[in-house]
Formats: sequence, C-alpha cells, structure tokens
Amino acid sequence: METLRGTLRGTPKGHVRARYTERHQGDAEGTHKSLEDNKGDTEGDIGEICESNGDTERDKEGDTEETGGGRLQGCRGFLRRNALVLLTVSGVVAGVVLGAAVRGAALGPAQVAYLAFPGELLLRMLRMIILPLVVCSLVSGAASLDARSLGRLGGIAIAYFLGTTLLASGLAVALGFIIRPGAGASALNAPGLGLPGNVPATSKKTVDSFLDLVRNLFPANLVAAAFRTYATDYKIVLRNTTSGNVTLEKIPVGTEIEGMNILGLVLFALVLGVALKKLGREGEDLIRFFNSFNEATMVLVTWIMWYVPIGIMFLVGSKIVEMEDIVLLVTSLGKYIFASILGHFIHGGIILPLIYFASTRQNPYRFLLGLITPFATAFATCSSSATLPSMMKCIEENNGVDNRISRFILPIGATVNMDGAAIFQCMAAVFIAQLNNVDLNAGQIFTILVTATASSVGAAGVPAGGVLTIAIILEAIGLPTNDLSLILAVDWIVDRTTTVVNVEGDALGAGILNYLNEKEKREKEQELKEVNVEAVANSKSEEETSPLVTHKKQVSNTTSTADPESKESVL
Repeated sequence: METLRGTLRGTPKGHVRARYTERHQGDAEGTHKSLEDNKGDTEGDIGEICESNGDTERDKEGDTEETGGGRLQGCRGFLRRNALVLLTVSGVVAGVVLGAAVRGAALGPAQVAYLAFPGELLLRMLRMIILPLVVCSLVSGAASLDARSLGRLGGIAIAYFLGTTLLASGLAVALGFIIRPGAGASALNAPGLGLPGNVPATSKKTVDSFLDLVRNLFPANLVAAAFRTYATDYKIVLRNTTSGNVTLEKIPVGTEIEGMNILGLVLFALVLGVALKKLGREGEDLIRFFNSFNEATMVLVTWIMWYVPIGIMFLVGSKIVEMEDIVLLVTSLGKYIFASILGHFIHGGIILPLIYFASTRQNPYRFLLGLITPFATAFATCSSSATLPSMMKCIEENNGVDNRISRFILPIGATVNMDGAAIFQCMAAVFIAQLNNVDLNAGQIFTILVTATASSVGAAGVPAGGVLTIAIILEAIGLPTNDLSLILAVDWIVDRTTTVVNVEGDALGAGILNYLNEKEKREKEQELKEVNVEAVANSKSEEETSPLVTHKKQVSNTTSTADPESKESVL
C-alpha cells in the first residue's frame, strides 16, 4: 500500500486522467466491435434460419410426394391382394345384369344351354377336383395329428356340427310358426304357377333312409364310391292269401344311383390316415405322397379360382333367363322365400358369429371378411362340395388357419354340417303342413327336428340336394309329398343362401378348432418352460449341497489360481 501511494504521489494528475480516458476508449471500442460481431452473427443466424425454412418446405413437398406415392402403392397392393374377391363379386353383379338383359330376347332351351356353357365348365372343373382334394386332405390331416388330438378335435367338431344343426332346425320351426308362410296359401297349385303337377318324389321309408346312410359309410367298392351311391328301392310283389284276396307288398331292394358317395370316402380316408400314423416309419413315404398330392391339388385349385368370375357370371345369368315368371313366383311364395332367407340371415349373421365369439373372444366378422370368394362361389354354384376347394385355399391363406385343421375339418363339414339345409328343410315342412291345414303337435315337431338334423348329414352337397330329404321328413310326420313342386319352383333362390350358410358354418367351425388347438399348444409350451425353470433351480441346489461337486470345484479353483511353481511341486 505504501509503495502504491508513493507511486501515485510521484505521478502527475494529468497522466492519471489520460491513462483512465485511454482505457475507457479502448473498452468502448471493444464493446463496439463485439456489437458488430454479434450483429454479424445474428444476420448469419437469420440466414441459416431462412435456409432451414426453405429446406423444411422442400422436405414437406418431398414428403407430400412420397405420401402420394405410398398411397398409390397401397391402393395397388390392396387391389392385387383382393383382385380375386373383387372379380368374383363383379361376376355375380355382371351375371344379374346379363340375365336381365338377355331375358327379353326370348331364347329357346338350346340357346339357354349355350349361354350356360361357361358356367357348366366351372362346375365340371370343381367337381373334378373334389375327389382328390377330399381324400388326400383327410389322409394327410389325420396322419399329421396324433391320436389324442385327433380324438379331441373330432369330438369337438361333432358336438359343434350337431349343436349348430339343432339350433338351425329349432330356429326354422320357430320362424315358421311366427311368420306362418303357408297360412292362406291353400289356393296355390302347381299348374296355376306354370309348374309340373306331379313331381316324382321318393316314397322311401324313414328307417330305410337311415339304413342307407349307414350303408354308405361302408362302401362295398371304393372305386364305385367315387361315382355311385347306394339307395334303397322297392319292388312290388303280388301275394295271394288263403281267402283268395290279392295283396301288394313292398320289398326293399338295393340299387346304385349316380352321385359320389362322399360319406364312405371321408370315413375311409380318415381311417387310412390314422393307420398310416400307427405304422411309424413304414408309413412315412405314403404320407409324403398324399401330402405332395394334396399340395399339387391346391395349385390346381388356385388356377381354377381365376376362372370362377367368368363361370359365375354365366351361371347366374342363365339361371335368371331360365325362370319363366319370376314375379308370379315371388308374389305367390313370397312369405316362404322371406321366412327361409330370414332364417338363414339370423343363423349365419348372428347365431354362428356369436358362437365363434363366445369360443374365441375374437371378431367373427373380420374372420368372415377373408372368405368373400368362397361365399360368392357358394352363392353362384349352390354346391357345398364345389365350394370346398376355394374355401380351403382362402381359410389357410387369408385367415391363417393351420392346414392340418382345415384339411381335417372342412371335408367333413362339407359332408356332415348342413345348417342352411336344416333351416330350408324344416321351413319347407312347416310350410307344407300349413298349406294342407295340418296343425303340428309336439311329437311331430320333435320328429321334424330330429329327422332334419339326421337327414342333413347325408344330404348331397349338390344343387337341390336338400329337396330329397324334405320328402323323408314329410313321410316321417305323415304329410303328402305332392306339394314338393312348389318347393322346387323357388329352390334356385333359397338354395343360394342355404349353401352360403352351410359353408359359413364349416369355416367358423375350423376357426374355433384352430383357436382351441393353438391355445392348447401355448399351454403346453408354458408348462414346459415352468418345468425347465424348476429343473435348473434343483440342479443348482444339488450343486451347492453336494460335497463331492463342491470339493471338485475347490480343487479346480485352487489349481487354476496357483502359480506354476506350486503346480510343479504338487506334481
């Protein structure tokens, strides 16, 4: 401090002020330079912000272009994935338009046959593929499942088929009593509607019908079962009694009629698949053969499916042209048509989806959305068997159902499960009873339910296959079969929704079985994981408590940590 005071005393006051002023001027110049530098930095930042804004606008424009391109690619992908569905639905609409347009041309029977020729080719191709598809898929499906899974899935499938068919039959009888389609229609007759008066109906007894069902389960000739079915016929024999009177006696005689015995082929294929599974290694080659045959058949199905829209268009168009007076039929039998289609809508749109939802807790309508092509095929062909190839293809590819489940359950369902046919048959029986002013009692109603459920099992999966089983129901409850011509007159309308409900029940049953199978598989995997965790824990505890293992570890640790000299000394 004293030195500083001495320095200040020795320094003149002017010099101090000058130094102070110079110092402040230097500080001011430095501040000015820093302000200029900040200004330049600010201008540079503004330029960078403007450039970044320009880049952002350009990025937005690029993103907009990419979004537009992505949407276009998404539309193309959607059209590519659903091309067959869109073409099939377009084929149905085009067939209706074609039939309405050609109907005014007054075509003869020959011209109508020519018009239906492309549709006939579709039916022939689908029927051609049914035999190898059913046999190979059932053999490979039964051989790929163990005996426990096969019995469990088979039991669930039978319970599902019988339960849904009984529900369908009860729904049809209830709707018949509520709507009363035959009330006030007793004035209807076949000649007045331009129909043939006498339609040949079977007079087969109910007992013989069920015996034929059992006989067809065990065909005497597998080759003949591919194109013939056993059916009971009757021979009239004259017998003279002791009193001189002559009596007529009907004796049942076995005959063969045209049509594939699908029941016998299904049972044989299932048993053969189980037998090949039991053989072990010796049966693997034959199982591989049926698997390869089935895969090749599915490739053929894929090729045939691209012809479906064309065939459907001509099938629907020719059927519309064939009908002589649609308006008269619809107005006369409108209540019967409405009651039948309403029953199909309630069962297929509400009851079956509810059963699927209760079993799987999944959206049933999303499941059904992937099956539009088989539904359109069923609507056009009126044949469950003809729809089987497209159903197997779509349910595996679109809905992800395990091919072992689909190949096992769908061929059986196409033969056994006939929910739509049960509704159609019960509604027809109630309609004919009301047409003849017959009040059905509780015993007859029970007979209708049981007979419709049992006879729908053996109903042929072909167009108008359920009409023959209606005659069995009418015989069982004692009603005349003369009015079957009225059912045949509108069968081409009702049979379309019947077939759609039939194949829908098969598809939802396959979905339920697939869900239960996946659930059981996940539970087994969880149990295996728990067993593995427990095994690891036990092994560790044994290592800790075992003195031998502990001693070995100690020896190994000491030898590993020891130096080389100690090792040499130990040796």
